[in-house]
Amino acid sequence: MIHLTAETHILIAIAPVDFRQGMDGLAALCRYTLAANPRSGSVFVFINRNKTKVRALSYDGSGFWLMTKRLSKGKFVHWPGSKQKIEPFIAKQLRQLLLNCDPMWQKHDLI
Repeated sequence: MIHLTAETHILIAIAPVDFRQGMDGLAALCRYTLAANPRSGSVFVFINRNKTKVRALSYDGSGFWLMTKRLSKGKFVHWPGSKQKIEPFIAKQLRQLLLNCDPMWQKHDLI
């Protein structure tokens, strides 16, 4: 089971991805496109092109977890934009993002 704490390492993929990929496709995207180890224990968070779904991928030591959230209406309007491929987030920010609230008001917590 995934338990988010203040110590959880969370990485948000900025660019939308094709959700037809499963665990293996997203793990390969982590390794080759984002230059990150998908088995590091980090939680990798992705968004689809329509910004209606979010997927989180994490490795717990014995296997991968893949979680999906689909909004019943609307879009994720506060998805971060950056020139970077990935952005670090803290658990509070991820919770806000998944509630479709602006997570950047807590950006100072990262400094």
